[in-house]
Amino acid sequence: MQKDIYQYHTLSNGIRIVFKRVSSAVAYSGVYINVGSRDELEHEQGMAHFIEHSIFKGTTHRRSYHILNRIDGVGGELNAFTTKEETCIYASSLVEHLGRCLELFSDVLFNSVFPESELEKEREVVVEEISSYRDMPSDLIFDEFEDQIYGAHPLAHNILGSKRNVRHFTSQQVADFFNQHYTTQKMVISVVADISFDRLLRMCERYFGSRECRESPQRRVEVPVPQPFERYISRRTHQAHLLLGCAAPSLYDDSKVAFSLINNILGGPAMNSRLNVAIRERYGFCYTIESQYVPFCDAGLFYVYAGTEPDAVERVVELIKRELAKMVSEPITMQQLRAAQRQYIGQMAITNDLGMNEMQSIGKAYLNYDHVDTIEEMSRDILSVTSQDIKEVAGRLFEEHAFSLLCYRGG
Repeated sequence: MQKDIYQYHTLSNGIRIVFKRVSSAVAYSGVYINVGSRDELEHEQGMAHFIEHSIFKGTTHRRSYHILNRIDGVGGELNAFTTKEETCIYASSLVEHLGRCLELFSDVLFNSVFPESELEKEREVVVEEISSYRDMPSDLIFDEFEDQIYGAHPLAHNILGSKRNVRHFTSQQVADFFNQHYTTQKMVISVVADISFDRLLRMCERYFGSRECRESPQRRVEVPVPQPFERYISRRTHQAHLLLGCAAPSLYDDSKVAFSLINNILGGPAMNSRLNVAIRERYGFCYTIESQYVPFCDAGLFYVYAGTEPDAVERVVELIKRELAKMVSEPITMQQLRAAQRQYIGQMAITNDLGMNEMQSIGKAYLNYDHVDTIEEMSRDILSVTSQDIKEVAGRLFEEHAFSLLCYRGG
């Protein structure tokens, strides 16, 4: 077994660093921040995502063009994303330019000034993003499902926010939210590159070490027990879109690994997933059918999404529920279990073989667990799941009354 494949360090101001050395001409780097849309108040909905856009619009040292050109100008790529619980800015570059990536991360995270002239333009960019998103029912249905499940809780909020909110964010409001939440104690620097750890630490100390140590107030409130619902909405689409889902284990739940395996068996990316075989391959009802497991720090959701003809909705829902019930009523055999475990381990290894994927994976893991499991350790955990674990976890979560259904009826 490989030992010490990941290396860790914590700067004096609380910023954590996780690193893996690989043999590659390309360096992958990023900063994960434990801030997302669930940290917003009602009038702030969309703020975290807007900040993800706005931190590239000007600092005390650079204007917007110089920020964008800093990495792209040497053939690299700079980007960012926001989720309900995290924000990440990241870059890929030649190893020789890793230092400029880290320096730029530090600049935008600690010196952004959010110039009103730039924000005015970016508001319209985000408004167009919201409009574009609303034109895609296969994406919009997930947000509406979470809105129905979580009600008034911040996890229900759309990450993009509303057009009204975005258009009314002021430079001062953005700066206040940013300064309050994007603090050193919430940051993890993640790097996958062919350099020595000592050299990386020197760069991180140079660009991040002198930043003020600050903590943020804890805003996150307990997630309520989801209230099941069934709702059909008429939309002008050629296809019907449906989402069937229920509560699932959180990031820290002991049953998370077993449920991750259940999700992969049911509707993972492989063509031999049970839902794909039972519904697409056998009946041809769907072009797309898949399941997703989304764990949060204190809750989780499981969804099955399908796109089908409007007159096939009831039949597709029936078939999905039948496959979910089989996870409880028909215990998985040892042969099936071993095959599913091998498949899941192989998928993870292939995904993490891409440097950018691994950088993001280890950054998020270190942010949430203060440790990163190696592929060997993850494989051990997956192989430890038993048929009885599958049956018990599925039996606890896949109760008929626990499911909610949201359907956009087309036609």
